[in-house]
Amino acid sequence: MPIAAYDHIAIPTAQPEAMMRFYRRIGFETPDPETWAETGASFFSMHLGDIRINVHCEELWKNPGFDLRGPTALPGCADVCFVWTGGVEAAVALLREAEIEIVAGPVEMVGGRAGGAGRGQSVYFRDPDRNLLELLAYDEDG
Repeated sequence: MPIAAYDHIAIPTAQPEAMMRFYRRIGFETPDPETWAETGASFFSMHLGDIRINVHCEELWKNPGFDLRGPTALPGCADVCFVWTGGVEAAVALLREAEIEIVAGPVEMVGGRAGGAGRGQSVYFRDPDRNLLELLAYDEDG
C-alpha cells in the first residue's frame, strides 16, 4: 500500500508558550518561546526524530478563513500515542523527573505494531491544553 506512515499531526493551542516549554521537557525540539512570541507567528512546529507536530495558535484556529484544519478542532482535542523505547519504567522516570502528572498507567495496551496486535505497557499524561498523551513501550523494546 502506498501510505507508509503518518508524517505529522496538527493541533490547536490556547497557550503556545506553555506548550513549547512542556514538549521540551519530554524531549521535543521547539522554538524558544520568547523569541517565537516576538515574531508574531500564528503557528509553530515541534519535532522529535521523525515525529512532527504543527501547532495552530488561537488567531489561526479562530480565523474563519483558515479551513485547512478539522472544523471542530479546539485545544485539548488530541489523543496521541508515542512509541517509547527502553521500557515503561524509563517512561515513568522521565515524566516524574519532568514533574508531569501520570493520569493512568502503567497499563497493558495493544498498539499498532504487528498488524494492530503488538502488546506493551503505556503511561498516560496531559499537556497544558489537556490533550491526552501516551507513551507506549512495546514488550520487545525492553
